[in-house]
Amino acid sequence: MTESAFTVHAMELGPMENFVYLVEDVASRRCAVVDPAWDVDKIVARARELGLNVTDILLTHSHHDHINGIEGLLNHASAEVHLLKPEYEFWRHELDKPSLHHGGDEISLGDTRIRILHTPGHTPGSACYQLGNEIITGDTLFVFGCGRCDLSGGSPEDMFVTLKKMKDQLPHDMLIHPGHNYSVKQTSTLGEQIEGNPFMHYDDEDAFVHYRMHVHDRTRDEPYDAVSRQQLKIANLL
Repeated sequence: MTESAFTVHAMELGPMENFVYLVEDVASRRCAVVDPAWDVDKIVARARELGLNVTDILLTHSHHDHINGIEGLLNHASAEVHLLKPEYEFWRHELDKPSLHHGGDEISLGDTRIRILHTPGHTPGSACYQLGNEIITGDTLFVFGCGRCDLSGGSPEDMFVTLKKMKDQLPHDMLIHPGHNYSVKQTSTLGEQIEGNPFMHYDDEDAFVHYRMHVHDRTRDEPYDAVSRQQLKIANLL
């Protein structure tokens, strides 16, 4: 079995159960921090404990709970900030020369190749970061859930298209690293989500939009667990 060029380290930080990820390139000891927020000192300490040099910051989107540690982290590390161009235009924040990308672009972190997927729905420029057969999904796809679409910039129609593309185009054994610890488990495969994530069961856009915007938050509580297609049908939600 070939050893992976990278390791993804998860940290749960802050009052909203955010996952902050440290992506380690094994050979170079370079590190990319995904969505730095809440406790920069703990992020920096973890990187030092692992012997990593923080060179990059990857943003899945621009909501406060995912980006409030950027400035603090930049005080500790000379890192390049990466985000999608549509998210930067939506955010309208003055970052010091961030690297703006388009969906399909790749970032090199030593020997590790990181592919950026444009996954709008939660925000217009939401991104997922694919590393080999693993993917960091931010607030696009949770374990047995998905991000809200009623916040600024959200679109349930876009979310429907995004999740359908992920279901149709990505390997079903791909490992998901979500943006929040909202579920009974911290990670999952895409195949498990196709079987148990209620948002993955919808083939009709209007039905998906109705469930996301008017039903889900009234009928499900955290931690999220699997919901089968049959359960949705029995509840007359599919």
